[in-house]
Amino acid sequence: MFSSKIKKGKRIVGLDIEASSIAATELEVNGGVRLGGYGIGSLDAGIFRDGEVLDPEELAGALKELFSSVKLSRDVRLGVANQRVTVRTLRLPRMEDPAELEAAIRFQAQDQIPMPLEQAVLDWQVIPAPPTGEIQEVDVVVVAARRDMLQKAIQAVRGAGLRLVGIDHSAFALIRALKGSQNGEATTFGPVDPGVSFDPMGAGEAIDGQATTAAMEMEPIPAEPADGIAGRAFCSLGDVTNLAVSRGPYCVFTRALSFGVEGMAQSLAERAGLTLGHARQWLVHVGLEAPLEAVEGDPEVVSITREALANGASRLGDELRPSLEFYAAQEDSVRVESMVVAGAGTRIPGLIDRLRQELPVPIEAVTPGALAGIPGEEAARLTLSYGLGLEE
Repeated sequence: MFSSKIKKGKRIVGLDIEASSIAATELEVNGGVRLGGYGIGSLDAGIFRDGEVLDPEELAGALKELFSSVKLSRDVRLGVANQRVTVRTLRLPRMEDPAELEAAIRFQAQDQIPMPLEQAVLDWQVIPAPPTGEIQEVDVVVVAARRDMLQKAIQAVRGAGLRLVGIDHSAFALIRALKGSQNGEATTFGPVDPGVSFDPMGAGEAIDGQATTAAMEMEPIPAEPADGIAGRAFCSLGDVTNLAVSRGPYCVFTRALSFGVEGMAQSLAERAGLTLGHARQWLVHVGLEAPLEAVEGDPEVVSITREALANGASRLGDELRPSLEFYAAQEDSVRVESMVVAGAGTRIPGLIDRLRQELPVPIEAVTPGALAGIPGEEAARLTLSYGLGLEE
């Protein structure tokens, strides 16, 4: 996880990988943002699972094929979210010296990060303090990722002949893509606010032989006071489920759940004797809205599909609900008043309505306004890669 300095006007491709597909969205950032090309490529089973690269060589081949077929820029920013990436918010005394702050973060992270720090890539961002009052403490969002997990992803990207200019937490990209959303559409599409950016390996760390420089600016930026600010939850329904909570524009909590749409498809494929590809299609075809007798197809498969979806929606609720409760129990948490949901799962009829029954907050399905001219199913899949490309 790292960042390189990008010249203004340079085209950057946000790259999001799931178990069955690759999504790439090209953006040109130059004070504003212009949407360029995009592509979605299929991925064979066994290459990528639960947010991690299993076969770097096969993934490199799939990436090379996709980027050659749609003629995208070779500069990419990759998103990651899995069980081996951890986000924590630390409360620390305010320090003007960046070196002292770094030492304090690393000292406290030893107790807060559930992995040996020598095996992790660590980065952080200071959440700006209110512009008024005497501030003695600051909140720092710290992200840690297993180094060996990142190395496989880097190997795949470089093996495809691509230039990796950054790696970001997918939850942060989700917030960038969807902040300002309303009426089913994210309206933010103009000057880029880097407030929720994450480019690990800031502090001059190196991985796979590539040295980097600090990515985070430590100067305080004016922000609204935390008191009275309501939080907002963001959820990406893909092959895994990615949950984030923001305080204003800043991500303060995130959790990657291993269960998602792919888990529903796997359950259906096993029970109905379908391939995974066909099972994914059945989930969208059957959905949770229409009466079973009104859905075309083999009645037995239709019935099994509906059951897999109903069970899957209940399981999603059972995993998302305690995650929100866990966050609410944290010191200095903010009240979560709503949830915005994006990703391929939003294309399954009735799934969002079922989640509204399972969770205690209003839920809205959203697609970035910049992707409005793209067919709905493709736009839903491209949401995360769009957010990755928004990083300044």
